[in-house]
Amino acid sequence: MPELIPEPRYARFDRGAGECALDDPLLDVGPGAEGTARWLRRELGGATGWELPPPAAGEVYGGRTVIRLVLRPELARSAGAQSYELHVAQRGVLLEGADPAGLFYAAQTLRQLLGPEACRRAPAAPGHAWRLPVGGVQDGPRFGWRGMMLDVARHFMPKDGVLRYVDLLAAHKLNVLHLHLTDDQGWRVEIKRHPRLTEVGAWRPRSRWGHRASPLWNETPHGGFYTQDDIREIVAYAAERHVRVVPEIDVPGHSQAAIAAYPELGNTDVVDTAALAVWDDWGVNENVLAPTEAVLRFYEGVFEELLELFPADVSPFVHVGGDECPKGQWRASAAAQERIRELGVDGEDGLQSWFIRHFDGWLAERGRRLIGWDEILEGGLAPGAAVSSWRGYAGGIAAAEAGHDVVMCPEQQVYLDHRQADGPDEPMPIGYVRSLEDVYRFEPVPPKLSAEAAAHVLGAQANVWTEVMENRSRVDYQVFPRLAAFAEVVWSRLPEPGERDFAGFEARMGGHYRRLDALGVDYRPPGGPLPWQRRPGVLGRPIEGEPPNV
Repeated sequence: MPELIPEPRYARFDRGAGECALDDPLLDVGPGAEGTARWLRRELGGATGWELPPPAAGEVYGGRTVIRLVLRPELARSAGAQSYELHVAQRGVLLEGADPAGLFYAAQTLRQLLGPEACRRAPAAPGHAWRLPVGGVQDGPRFGWRGMMLDVARHFMPKDGVLRYVDLLAAHKLNVLHLHLTDDQGWRVEIKRHPRLTEVGAWRPRSRWGHRASPLWNETPHGGFYTQDDIREIVAYAAERHVRVVPEIDVPGHSQAAIAAYPELGNTDVVDTAALAVWDDWGVNENVLAPTEAVLRFYEGVFEELLELFPADVSPFVHVGGDECPKGQWRASAAAQERIRELGVDGEDGLQSWFIRHFDGWLAERGRRLIGWDEILEGGLAPGAAVSSWRGYAGGIAAAEAGHDVVMCPEQQVYLDHRQADGPDEPMPIGYVRSLEDVYRFEPVPPKLSAEAAAHVLGAQANVWTEVMENRSRVDYQVFPRLAAFAEVVWSRLPEPGERDFAGFEARMGGHYRRLDALGVDYRPPGGPLPWQRRPGVLGRPIEGEPPNV
């Protein structure tokens, strides 16, 4: 059986039935299949040297093999959206998709079947034989939301790195990239009406080296941001690969970078906000937005520009953060206390809810859906709002039972900044041990959910917070190979966690590691970190024992 990841619903191949020799094949592109054709010509063409020309008008294929791309919408009725079938015969390959996304995933499976060499950027060695056994695949996803959150605020990832991660998500049949664009440590998206957000807010003078308990500092200034044209390119590039980009602008907490740029956004009656700089440390910051109408108007301007960059057809959701908002400054602020009385809300917690509910309604009026971390449940939500359940399952369970859509991303299970093993060589170890097997046994739908509530679980995402990931290689190390296990969890219809065939998955990973090698991914090897992947002497924050199931 081919080493396919994620595991398809059905796959059967029989070398005894013959092989398909793909030697400079033709590419027959049906209506609506042009996007997948472009991807095949670019990706497979680079690895194989094939030009993949179309058949000439009226031409019978003759002695040449052919790859056919066909949209077959009736598949959606029997197998669901984004499903596909792949058929290999001796004279060619037929890829059929229920929709353009399904056809694209069929093409990803074809690349996997061709072997790790098909992931190269330049042709394999002369004489390499591209052969497929006769057989077929029938497949489709379990969940519609199969995502990864990438924190580009704590450590900036340049545009080419983001585009590369779009390709890596697509290669694993994942379809959501959640970009955490703002935080205390940096503002990463150009807003033309508020230029200081990036002129000032995108740069910090130094960074803590390791966990916030570490005495070490990296004294190199750090920063960067995406221009609006960069964002348009990222969104278009992702859409071509059927990846939805969800932007996150965090309010009302995690806002020191914005306050450093525009001090009037902060609680000026209790803090000298003009003296604040972009934060150089990690943790939960006390400097939060002031609860004023002027601040709302400022952020409405931010979101207006953001909605233009992230069109509704590819980015229907906008993430507003809403987590970890300390209330100390609001308690001490006479202006904030007066605001509480004016609004008639329930204290400082009511102020946070007021922030979120304002943007919930504002986004809904513009045809978008708000999504936020599970703290936004406190104070109640409008019917269309969705929840990212990060503190455990409890927030997601409460939201789903109340009729809200949920994305499950509990930190105890799928925070990929958590360490992968308990050995002394794990670099800057954070959190609980979450091994490849642990992630493989993650279940997005808690058994205690009613059937009606379970239907509100849109899917799941793995979150990648980058406080201790200073560059692309460190991100790769934390993300892979665990993202492959996560991809199988959200795509495939697996048994209950305790009954899953991890040994079979691990065996298939043997071929997948070779694909990751060909793609240039600096993953953690099964035997542990390589010497250059370690960070000796840099403090992390390991937590011992099994994570709680909360």
